[in-house]
Amino acid sequence: MFEKVKPWVDFIELEHKVLQFWDKEQIFQQLISKNQNGPRWSFLDGPITANNSMGVHHAWGRTLKDTFQRYHAMEGQCLRYQNGFDCQGLWVEVEVEKQLEFKCKKDIEAFGIEKFVNLCKERVHKYSKQITALSRRLGYWIDWDNSYFTMSDENNYTIWSFLKKCHERGLIYHDYDVMPWCPRCGTGLSQHEMGEGYKEIAHTSVIVRFPLTECGNEYLLVWTTTPWTLSSNVAVAVNPDTIYLKARQGGDILILAKALADKVLKAKGAYEILSELPGSELLNLKYAGPYDELPAQVKNKLRHKVIAWKEVSDADGTGLVHIAPGCGKKDFALGKKNGLLALCSISEEGIYGEGFGFLTGKHASSVAEEVVANLKKKQILYSQEKFKHSYPHCWRCGTELLFRLVKEWFISMDS
Repeated sequence: MFEKVKPWVDFIELEHKVLQFWDKEQIFQQLISKNQNGPRWSFLDGPITANNSMGVHHAWGRTLKDTFQRYHAMEGQCLRYQNGFDCQGLWVEVEVEKQLEFKCKKDIEAFGIEKFVNLCKERVHKYSKQITALSRRLGYWIDWDNSYFTMSDENNYTIWSFLKKCHERGLIYHDYDVMPWCPRCGTGLSQHEMGEGYKEIAHTSVIVRFPLTECGNEYLLVWTTTPWTLSSNVAVAVNPDTIYLKARQGGDILILAKALADKVLKAKGAYEILSELPGSELLNLKYAGPYDELPAQVKNKLRHKVIAWKEVSDADGTGLVHIAPGCGKKDFALGKKNGLLALCSISEEGIYGEGFGFLTGKHASSVAEEVVANLKKKQILYSQEKFKHSYPHCWRCGTELLFRLVKEWFISMDS
């Protein structure tokens, strides 16, 4: 008498029926025709990178985009309905490199750049088709036959046209800067990209004694979490408003922030406070750097001194910060302000170049223990420990970033 009802709903079957109905009745095309004379509402899709198939997070984002467009269509507005595919990011390159089991960018040159580019294009075509099919399956209403690809000639010539206009307005310049650098990918990262890859890791941090050149047995106690950068030391920064101590320990007189004295000195034994002084009284003191004997330092006739920097904290370390303008973004800015030389120590692969003695030919990320051993041999290492902190990694391949001095083309944003 009564039709038997299924105890459940087959959602997959239901979705396919809806998709078939839309397709048969050309519902999407009817909507476009209905709104073609309505007010324009342009939604430009931030393109999905066609390096792999879609993930759940892509489906979530695409569903939100579809919802916005459906709302404006119900308002009678005329939409562009254009999907995009990002084809030029390192995401695509890195996946092809994995496929070919490449270890570094030099492998691409050996393989052949044109062959490699063609494999990247093949990957884009393969996964753009998959993403399109999955997006259709989601019910995402887009003009799928009119997707834009960032590797197209049209897109590339548009970029060159934009750069030409910047050049004509005098906005393009060639200059040095220090950039966060991935030695595996052989490229710099933008500040925006930096935020993607921070991880909590432990690095070897050291406190080193820098002898004052005009004060007998007096030493600046200088802290760094990146021992590899000590070979490029140019200055030491102090906060002019912080109170520092001169403390006698054994036969040495050590200078450090008052707030950190107990934490730093007690571990090495008893000490006697000789005097207190503001950081402003330490400015321009001359000291001998830890690697003055290196050819790169000798060649540039470096003379080290203490400079002011309001950002120096007395919460960690010693309250005196080692400054290497060629190895740090903030160091570089501080160096420009103070007229300091920036030493370029590493290559695109993170390898020390000529002029850096026992470090030449070695990877910056792997020399911490050698640097520590060398500082001990010189009898200037005060202490060392594993310091846990949040450190940037490449969001594409997971490699620890280094900060590297580069000469690049920039677009001036000041005007």
